[in-house]
Amino acid sequence: MLNTLIEELNSMAQGAVASVPSVAIALVVLLVTWMLARGASRISARLIGKTQLRPSLRNLLETLVRLGIWLAGIMLIAVVIFPNFSPSGLLAGLGVGAVAIGFAFQDFFENFLAGVMIMLRDKMQIGDAIKSGDIHGKVEFISLRETHIRAFSGELHVLPNSQLFNDPVEVITDLDQRRFNVVIGVSYDTDLDHAASVIQAAVEKVETVAKDKDVQVLADVFNSSSVDFLVRWWAASAGPDAVQTKDQVMRAIKRALDDAEIEIPFPYITHTFKERVPMGDTPGEAVQ
Repeated sequence: MLNTLIEELNSMAQGAVASVPSVAIALVVLLVTWMLARGASRISARLIGKTQLRPSLRNLLETLVRLGIWLAGIMLIAVVIFPNFSPSGLLAGLGVGAVAIGFAFQDFFENFLAGVMIMLRDKMQIGDAIKSGDIHGKVEFISLRETHIRAFSGELHVLPNSQLFNDPVEVITDLDQRRFNVVIGVSYDTDLDHAASVIQAAVEKVETVAKDKDVQVLADVFNSSSVDFLVRWWAASAGPDAVQTKDQVMRAIKRALDDAEIEIPFPYITHTFKERVPMGDTPGEAVQ
């Protein structure tokens, strides 16, 4: 019994000594792979940086270059350590274990593929302001696994790509300008044509309102104590103008109505002086 144990230990020691050269070579290959991946990533970054590719596509190509080099290096290391190993054997093994690997890494592969698709599509790029569910902010970073969105209040949201790919996403800054809306009510004894012209003139004078698109003042609802106008205008999708435009428009409307002695009914101010948008319109939220 003892002799058998000693023989097994001697065999294991001899095997370990015999594998030292293979392990050393594998470590060298690992170091070379790391250096090649790092160097190739820098070279590809310089070459891609001279093109007009979107930042997300640049990240994707750089990642694929590194991934390809690491896969080649790992296969070479496997051949060095396990002499009987071959790429065909690896493919056969993957075929047998594909189901188990798929279940074990389902979330990983789902996020990976979603990341590739997000990087390839034209919409929602780094720097865009987006809204998805309760998350509203600016896209800061897109990787093959997750996307970073900086909320306008400062918090950082880290979303798995599968969630961002499957859920509806509103790209607020897809165009340079977007439409804003606000509802304002006037008393029933007001001449609506006169009130509409006063409101329109006030909005058109606001600096942040786009001058190349019409301002619309539409009689919208017979409310309990007022006739409500839906006021619509266009302004920048992002930046200081997007943040300030609604405030400036509301102040201008209030001043103009006061100067024209047009009453805004008091009950309306207390509970309905909010933006009310018809079906299909997008709320005019401020974007930083």
